[in-house]
This record gives sequence, C-alpha cells and structure tokens, in this order.
Amino acid sequence: MVVGRIGRPHGVMGEVSVEPRTDEPDQRFAPDAVLAVLTPAGTAPHGAGRSTSLTVRSARKHQSRLLVSFAEVNDRDAAEALRGLILATTVDPDETPEDKDEYYDHQLIGLRVVTGTGKPVGHVTQVRHGAAQDLLVVHTDDGRDVMVPFVSQLVPTVDVPRGRIVVDDRPGLLDPVLDSGEGASSETGKDGA
Repeated sequence: MVVGRIGRPHGVMGEVSVEPRTDEPDQRFAPDAVLAVLTPAGTAPHGAGRSTSLTVRSARKHQSRLLVSFAEVNDRDAAEALRGLILATTVDPDETPEDKDEYYDHQLIGLRVVTGTGKPVGHVTQVRHGAAQDLLVVHTDDGRDVMVPFVSQLVPTVDVPRGRIVVDDRPGLLDPVLDSGEGASSETGKDGA
C-alpha cells in the first residue's frame, strides 16, 4: 500500500518533505516503521546507493506535508536522491481502507475492466502513483497496455467483490485516436461527440 511520495529535502540534515497518501500518517510514519521505496512506476529504485527500504527516524507535520527523517539518510544530497520516490508498506490482504471510495493497490490489480456498456476491455496490471493523480495500467484483451486516470469521472464504478471496474470510455482513452487519413470513422457517440 502506498503511504506517501517523497518531495524535496528540508534543511541539511537529511529530512525530506513527504506528501502523505494515507489517512493514518501517524501510524504509517511512526518511528522505526520500515517502508518500501519504489519508483512511480512501481519498481525498485536502481543505481548505486539506492535503497529499497527506509526506516523512519521521526516525522512531524508541516503545513499539508510531513517532514520525515530516515535512519539511512543523513544529509541533503542523500535526501535529494530520494525526490519523487514512492513510500509503501505491506498490509494484511483482508485489511480495507476506512473510506469506501479508497482502495489499496492489491485490491485493484487483477480486476476485470469493462466499459459502461459492459464491453470487456482487459484487466488492471498495475497502479502508478503520480504527483497529480494515480493511473490504472490496463492490459487490454488485444495485448496493449493503456493508462487510465483513476478519477471518478473516468472510473465511476469499482466493484471489488464482483472483480470488476467500469471505465467511462472516451475517444482516445482505451483505443488510439487515428488521424482522418488513417481510417478514422466519422460516427459520433451518444453525446454527439
């Protein structure tokens, strides 16, 4: 489960700003908590000196962010190297968020994706956590990977018990938009667009 995104360094002692992605920051960023470190694509960081986990030394609130220090990070340069990385923790597979409109990544991965008309699209293979919004990576039935912004306007229904997500398909969202010279259709949708 993603709990935060590391921002810029704060000061010279290795403290970093963290944009919390959890309703329980006091619990998730408690001293001695060990957090996994991931790239925004969900992979382990690569390169010399890039750790795959960090141990929280301390955390304090500062405006809308947290300021966090980690046992493994002792100076501004090391803190700068963490900028943009995602912090995650493991959760019990049966644990669910308190808010009914929030989901843990493991709840979404593997769900079938259908359009509002029930047309099968594919299944969710990954959740990417960006600075502005999360993206669902959907592997389509025809073998492509498409990214769908995980916002209620495009994903109006998430039905974990039934194992499906409904996507409001829009031109270019699930199928590539073709230039008029490449066989694009002149048909319009139900909204006349």
